Amino acid sequence: MSVKVQPLAEYVVAVPEEAQTKTASGLYLPGGATEKPKVAKVVAVGKEVVDVKVGDRILYKNDYEATNVKVDGETYIIVYVKNVIATVN
Repeated sequence: MSVKVQPLAEYVVAVPEEAQTKTASGLYLPGGATEKPKVAKVVAVGKEVVDVKVGDRILYKNDYEATNVKVDGETYIIVYVKNVIATVN
């Protein structure tokens, strides 16, 4: 996948994961009941980012700390690296 958005300085560009539509027990959730995940896969990092690399799955603070961007039909989030809480295995 070629990333059309290149972050500057201490920013990370990631693709958000889809919201779960089914519970662990197999029940389907209605559209309004799904919780928006705060997990995303990193596709590009700025030159000053040290702790996160392309391919990592990250957990970020909240939607207010991320910028949502749609480029050529692909949805990305841009997060300041200090708003990345953890990497997810």
